[in-house]
Amino acid sequence: MNSTHKSTTGKLDAVLRGIPRVELAHTPTPLEYMSRLSAKYEGIELYVKRDDCTGLGFGGNKVRQIEFYLGDALDKGCDTVLSTGAVQSNYMRTIAAAASKLGLECHIQLENRVDNRSTDYQNSGNRLLTGMFGATIHHYADGEDEQGADGEINRIADELKQKGRKPYVIPLAPVKEPKGALGYIVAAQELIEQFAQQKFAPDLIVVGSGSGLTQAGLLFGLRLHGSSVAVLGACVRRNKALQFSRIKSHCWNLSAMLKLSALVKDEDIWTDDSALAPGYGKMSTHVNRAIHMAATCEGLLLDPVYSGKTLACAIKLIEDGSLSRFRKIVVIHTGGTPAIFAYRNEMARIGQTD
Repeated sequence: MNSTHKSTTGKLDAVLRGIPRVELAHTPTPLEYMSRLSAKYEGIELYVKRDDCTGLGFGGNKVRQIEFYLGDALDKGCDTVLSTGAVQSNYMRTIAAAASKLGLECHIQLENRVDNRSTDYQNSGNRLLTGMFGATIHHYADGEDEQGADGEINRIADELKQKGRKPYVIPLAPVKEPKGALGYIVAAQELIEQFAQQKFAPDLIVVGSGSGLTQAGLLFGLRLHGSSVAVLGACVRRNKALQFSRIKSHCWNLSAMLKLSALVKDEDIWTDDSALAPGYGKMSTHVNRAIHMAATCEGLLLDPVYSGKTLACAIKLIEDGSLSRFRKIVVIHTGGTPAIFAYRNEMARIGQTD
């Protein structure tokens, strides 16, 4: 065990001591150099952190997040887990897979967040898998009402409680204890160790930013271990100003929950919405191109909701010069591969131009 591993492990163990966790992810996930994609940009080295390889139920970043929520659920003796998200939510698919593995009853509420009524979108991809894992499906009409969706899933939980169940709700809206972010505090340690093993120091990490738990946890974890590497959150659902506020709130709540001083400063929080349009879950020419480049240069599959927009944001900012001061860039692949099949028509046009 090298000194870097000893120091990061000791610090992390101290911070997370006493917090329940159930280990579900296959880790460490690979950190790979994208040589053919890098060759398109003189002086730039592009790497990918393969969190699409976390294993459970098609993998993705959500596996790391739910380890702490479900650890808490099991610690409290709960027998049922509930949550709410979009029809093609990676999160809902992952929660359903984990519940199946752990022997928990699962109730998933699907929100109409994307104006896509195709048979593929409504029945394939993540939606298909969520059902296959045995979840009971509920529906919520408004896709842009986090508080309302959480209120309804809590109402369902109350009904289950009256029937003798012991429910545990994983929230959608920001809360005072963002347990999901803890998974990426752990991932930050993993990355720091991989940087040391591969003998390179990145200038920038780019990660998709939706719920904000992945970006906030990663940023918090890096600062916890003394790393000053920049973290760019590629907005996938809301504009950069709203996302900035969300990340700031998560980081403050993490400090309070872990009884630590504020490790993340305002100037550490960087969000960009260059690849967001035309909105959550919708394809654009930038995303089309990024998905095509990843597939044909690296054999890497990206989805149009999260990972495709993350790489599209990085490429757009590299090409317009906004990232000129960064030479070594790591892109976090947060998974979402099943959504490719839900967007069959859009994916069939990958590589084509209007």
